[in-house]
Amino acid sequence: MVAVIKTSRSINNILNYNENKVKQGVAECISAVNYPLELDKLSFTQKLNRFLKLSSLNENTKRNSVHISLNFDPSENHSKEKLIEIADTYMENIGFGKQPYLVYQHHDAGHPHLHLVTNNIQRDGKRIDLHLIGVKKSEPARKKIEELFGLVKAEGRKQKEDFFLKPINVGRVQYGKAESRKAINSVLNKILFDYKYSSLPELNAVLNLYNVHADRGSEESRVFKNNGLLYKILDQNSKPIGVPIKASEFYSRPTLKFLEGKFKTNEAEKESCKKYVKNAIKLAFSRENIFSPEKLSKILEKESINIIFRKSIKGQLYGLTYIDHKTRSVFNGSSLGKEFSAKGIQERCAISILAFERKHQNSISTNSHNFQNLESKEYVKENLGDILLRGEQINDYVSKQFKQKKKKRVYKGI
Repeated sequence: MVAVIKTSRSINNILNYNENKVKQGVAECISAVNYPLELDKLSFTQKLNRFLKLSSLNENTKRNSVHISLNFDPSENHSKEKLIEIADTYMENIGFGKQPYLVYQHHDAGHPHLHLVTNNIQRDGKRIDLHLIGVKKSEPARKKIEELFGLVKAEGRKQKEDFFLKPINVGRVQYGKAESRKAINSVLNKILFDYKYSSLPELNAVLNLYNVHADRGSEESRVFKNNGLLYKILDQNSKPIGVPIKASEFYSRPTLKFLEGKFKTNEAEKESCKKYVKNAIKLAFSRENIFSPEKLSKILEKESINIIFRKSIKGQLYGLTYIDHKTRSVFNGSSLGKEFSAKGIQERCAISILAFERKHQNSISTNSHNFQNLESKEYVKENLGDILLRGEQINDYVSKQFKQKKKKRVYKGI
């Protein structure tokens, strides 16, 4: 089991997200704990007011909403009763057993998972400390629950965070295969509240992965002048297709005004996430020969980071956007620093090419020098071999005692 804890300033957004999933038929509220009424008698307003009343007891606490997801291995198929028992045990162990909380079972991913909605303001107005709750309380609770309920353990997996490192499990929207508004809404509900983006281009970098685009229109258009926003479906060539839908027509009302509020909030929240992306890029260059931004993109995909290339009509690269699916943060390249911008990455690739060529040339030079040395050594060896193996010179000198006396030849007639 893998537990993911997120905090927020708005319980309304968290509750809306889960209730919208219920309306879409991909989720179900299976438990309401510490509520005065039974689950089937609770309306949306009653669910929300229970949290708002507690939040009003401590208005100094800004981040008073907690959204937890409990993710199980794809091979596991637990009954509702068991899931509720797991959720109750988990909440008790992290110190939220006496808090009101709702348990939602979601069916929109490739693995079973629950979403728990609660807040950290107690009945006496004191807040439950959330500092290092993941390490101090959630991890021990997770291990205990895995043993108690016989769950597949998160530890020992090749990638512990399989459930939330990858891009969200919402399929690409395909025009004509589903109702446009419903398809777009499914993507918006996940990305708008889960990812940290601080501008419309950054938001579109993620939305475009799922064939959705947020468009303000041209500066001369009525939509732009009225601060309106349209959501469109994109085709395979990233071109708009079908009829655009106004932001105000969606249940969550993701209007420009709403997004501008998210931009400010996310700007501060994602600041601490920059380090991970920077380090991933630096490590990639230090470990491998990277000669192009495209090669860097393939390497970073292994670290759950997508690079979106922004190119001119002529195909010239002028900008990069990094989408980190681990921290769910989106960064314009230049916001990370000059060396991470499109120009900086291209310069770094050029340096890598030059370094490789120099190394290659030095290697050729060294090999040539070594070959010459080898030839001279072989020549010496060959001469020594000749000297040692060739036959000895025969000396004509022989001692007198060993010399045979030459017989005098007698010539007839003399």
